[in-house]
Amino acid sequence: MHTSQDYLTRQAETESNARTYPRKLPVAIRRAEGLYVTDADGRVFMDCLCGAGTLALGHNHPAVVAAIREHLDEGYPLHTLDLTTPVKHRFVEELFSTLPSHFAANARIQFCSPSGADAVEAAIKLVKTATGRSGMISFQGGYHGQTHGALALMGNLGPKVPGLMPEVQFHPYPYAYRCPMGHVDCGGCDCSAYTRQALSDPEGGVARPAGMILEVVQGEGGAIPAPASWLGQIRSIANERQIPLIFDEVQTGWGRTGTMYAFEHSGVVPDVLVLSKAIGGGLPLAVIVYREELDVWKPGAHAGTFRGNQLAMSTGLATLDFIREHDVLGNVAAMSERFQERLRDLQERFGFIGDVRGRGLMLGMEIVDREQPDAIGRPTGHGSLARELQAACFADGLIVELGGRHGAVMRLLPPLTITAVQVDAVCDVIGRACRTVQAARQERDLLVHV
Repeated sequence: MHTSQDYLTRQAETESNARTYPRKLPVAIRRAEGLYVTDADGRVFMDCLCGAGTLALGHNHPAVVAAIREHLDEGYPLHTLDLTTPVKHRFVEELFSTLPSHFAANARIQFCSPSGADAVEAAIKLVKTATGRSGMISFQGGYHGQTHGALALMGNLGPKVPGLMPEVQFHPYPYAYRCPMGHVDCGGCDCSAYTRQALSDPEGGVARPAGMILEVVQGEGGAIPAPASWLGQIRSIANERQIPLIFDEVQTGWGRTGTMYAFEHSGVVPDVLVLSKAIGGGLPLAVIVYREELDVWKPGAHAGTFRGNQLAMSTGLATLDFIREHDVLGNVAAMSERFQERLRDLQERFGFIGDVRGRGLMLGMEIVDREQPDAIGRPTGHGSLARELQAACFADGLIVELGGRHGAVMRLLPPLTITAVQVDAVCDVIGRACRTVQAARQERDLLVHV
């Protein structure tokens, strides 16, 4: 019988140096159910990472497990390239039924292989083909995957390598706690004015791009929701300049923010919608849905072997059915309010918690160093302290991820079915971690002054 450490040691010996999560979360998972995972040593953790939001209903949800068994018992194929099946037909119909009617009535869908990054690549290719233009506009703090084109659209400089897709311009994304336009009080957003000016200035150096891509709520960027007013302005600019607008809802689609899609909070509808994660019910699946006018591809112009993952369509349908039939969106709204109330209580007690934010069950708690202000007096992100908090949470049985500037934002992506009791249990662990880290800091400070 192998221990968790046995598995972790072998993983370190055989897997790429690029591996990420095991370095911060050294766990070898043996069993999983709902919010909970159990490691090879029998230790139980609450998982508020959940496949970076992929597991909308948590681990091994009964509805998803039943869908897998039914799919196999019915003898449906596992893989069909882009050939259709009864399962695929129902999946497309049900997905379209989740969209605003005026968008769905004039929409086309492309199945991609098999991750969100693949779908982002397809979206880039689509708008370049449709417009005949080459550049793209992305937004600071954005994350769209780590393939060639998607990586070029990423705000984070760390993973970037030379030779990425050229002609990407980065524009400011509204971030009230750290206004990218340099305002201390970020009440009136100037970010859209920057974009409008950049695209209208004949000496601005920015050619009209093939498309603009953004996250309605930035995930890896630190759980930052875009204001509805800014989204409306970006939509207007895109219309005026005839630039296709792409919404990357890989992490937010199908309920994460309390509505089926994050863009519903604003009423702003994209030209291209990128989806993955939750739509596969825990299995790999990615699509783009877009306006018919953009569908100028020739047959065979875009393909991919694993675009025909039929089992993922069955588990995705089971997830969608459960969300609809059990008022999961209502639970997301209620549990989001409970989470934020508890986290803001911690913010009042611990000075290193600078901001609590997010939408639905996509939440962030920014850890700051108030003794190190930036140029306009805002406390800087405290990545090392955030890592201490993450480690303290892990030691107490809670899995959370970090993101945002300097890796200083503790991110929470629990199952959409999380209960009030479980929310309180998660927040209790975070509270204990805050006390542990604060006490350790105070002890270090005393040693320095002795």
